[in-house]
Amino acid sequence: MMDGEIFTATLVPPGNTTPNSSMTREQKTTFAFVILLFIFLGILIVRCFRILLDPYQSMPTSTWADGLDGLEKGQFDYTLA
Repeated sequence: MMDGEIFTATLVPPGNTTPNSSMTREQKTTFAFVILLFIFLGILIVRCFRILLDPYQSMPTSTWADGLDGLEKGQFDYTLA
């Protein structure tokens, strides 16, 4: 810089023109995608809190041994002939 010269940095372009404030198609698509991701994240957070508060609600009431004939529940013998 030279003596007597004032350095001014502005973000506004010179002149009386204002920058175009409308969003482009890519920006709108990205914005919509980010909003959908936030909605999905919110649904996952609510689901995780529901599982943490009542973990046995989401478990099925039947067990793997319900359909076995001739075996007692809790018996882990193989029934190979």
